[in-house]
Amino acid sequence: MPYTAESGTGQRHGTHGDGVPGIVKPLPPELFVAHDTNAETRWEAMGGVGYHVPAERFFVRNHTSTPIIDAATWRLRLHGSGLRAPRDFGYAELLSLPAVTRDVMIECAGNGRSLFASQQGQEVTGTPWRLGAAGVARWRGVPLSTVLRLAGVTPDAVDVMPRGLDPHYFEGGVDFGRVRRPIPVAKALDDVILAYEMNGRPLPPDHGYPVRLVVPSWIGLASIKWVGDIEVSASPLSSPWTTEFYRMFGAAYPPRGGEPLSTQNIRSAFELAWGARLAAGHPHVLRGRSWSGGGRITGVRVSLDGGATWRPAQLHGSHLAPAWARWHVTWCPRATGPYELMARATDETGAVQPDRTPHNRFGYLFDAVVRHPVTVVNA
Repeated sequence: MPYTAESGTGQRHGTHGDGVPGIVKPLPPELFVAHDTNAETRWEAMGGVGYHVPAERFFVRNHTSTPIIDAATWRLRLHGSGLRAPRDFGYAELLSLPAVTRDVMIECAGNGRSLFASQQGQEVTGTPWRLGAAGVARWRGVPLSTVLRLAGVTPDAVDVMPRGLDPHYFEGGVDFGRVRRPIPVAKALDDVILAYEMNGRPLPPDHGYPVRLVVPSWIGLASIKWVGDIEVSASPLSSPWTTEFYRMFGAAYPPRGGEPLSTQNIRSAFELAWGARLAAGHPHVLRGRSWSGGGRITGVRVSLDGGATWRPAQLHGSHLAPAWARWHVTWCPRATGPYELMARATDETGAVQPDRTPHNRFGYLFDAVVRHPVTVVNA
């Protein structure tokens, strides 16, 4: 997607030496697949990784480029008709407020987009993620409710809209401004945090330094990085990211599109290379992870023969946390040839991964059971 480095903020913007526009951290090809201004985590690189994805392996979703921001001069401005006492916060002041630590999944709404074409034969537009635009980290920061109350949020406030300090986003010659997305005040006061740490360390630039929102269970867009101001309004707010983008368009939806996307759905992935080669006659421990915006994962069933038969996977680790569940099955294939591995998760609401995802033009929220190809070869 096209972008400009002119943001009007006076900030510098990162450039990576491997030709990925605007990403600061190294992107070794054994860990990432580069997609224009974005970087997708390879699931085979998740083998041996614990519950939290290290920052150096965490996917990057940038609409434009990573700004390099000086925390000493950074300010968070709270303003709007839904506040009695609009005010600013500096970085040191924010760090002095009571903090919380939460394990939260961040996932792009387009995660799995390429599978509309490869698995369902349907054309979509956008970054061709497979399943690597998702990750769980341990985030530490101040509850958004704390700063809203310090700024005098009013009883009639309805929407809260954070805005990032990344450059303006251009598409088709249109300047859509900086990335911003309203969320209901009820959600803002519930579990949203202004995070300044990721896995026990200050946020890296690509992941929102100095401060970002973390919005549990919602699409990644809502977790605005490099937040610079928050509008709190007594009337509903909108942005191009709720009118032009991040809505469902297609035959199954109203002509003007579905409602703006909010909660994520349910998915599973194997910690295995796409098209991996496995030795026949040897036991293989197949590991994977499942997650849902609807709640905790309560069970995962796995098929090793393209859906002909299914068996339960063994959940392990911190599967009681709402972020994601790790699981494994053991497989000792006897015959050589191509196979399709499949995993179907169920969450605590009873939601189950479907066989197909209804088509939408932008390829959002692919939640169907994925057919993961592998080939069994002679040892």
